[in-house]
Amino acid sequence: MSATKISELSWFHDFPPFFTLQPNLDTRRKQLDAWCSLILDYCRMKKVCTFDVNDASKFPPFFNAKINRQLDSNFIQVILEELRSRGNIEWEDKSKRRCLVLWKSPEEWAKTIYQWITAHGMNGTVCTFYELLHGDDTRSAEFHNIDPQLFRRVLGELEKRGQATVFADNGTEGVKFS
Repeated sequence: MSATKISELSWFHDFPPFFTLQPNLDTRRKQLDAWCSLILDYCRMKKVCTFDVNDASKFPPFFNAKINRQLDSNFIQVILEELRSRGNIEWEDKSKRRCLVLWKSPEEWAKTIYQWITAHGMNGTVCTFYELLHGDDTRSAEFHNIDPQLFRRVLGELEKRGQATVFADNGTEGVKFS
C-alpha cells in the first residue's frame, strides 16, 4: 500500500459529518462500511495488530485536527462492534478494552506466510520467531514486525494444516516449515 496519510486512504476523513453517527439507517450502514475500511486500511498500512480502547483518543483515524473533529466513545464502540461482527477484531479481555485487529484472517495470514516460505525455498528449514518477525530477510514481507501473539496464532493454523511444527528450546521459540 503506497498511502502514507489517512487522507490518502479516505476522503471521508476530511468530511465533518463522517465523525457524527448518522441517524438514517442506510446512511449509517455506508458510514460504518467506510469507517471499517478506513480502520483496516490504516492498521494494515501501520501494521497495527492490537488496539486499546483506553488509547482511542490517540488513535489517528479517530480524530482529525484539520477539521477539528474527533469520534466520541459511543461512536468508537459502535465501530468496534461492527468490526467484531465482521470478524476483523477479537476482544482479548472480558471488559472489551483491548482487541486483536485482523485486517487479514489467521487463515489468510497462514497462506501469506507459507507462500513466502515456499517462494524463498525455506521448506524444511528451522527458523526462530525472531528471525521471521524481525530479521533482515523478512524486512519486505507483509508479516514483518506483526504482533507476536497474532504470529503464534497463525503458526498454530499452519500446524493444523501440517505445514509447520512449532517448538521451544532453551527459551527460544522456533518453527520448522514442511
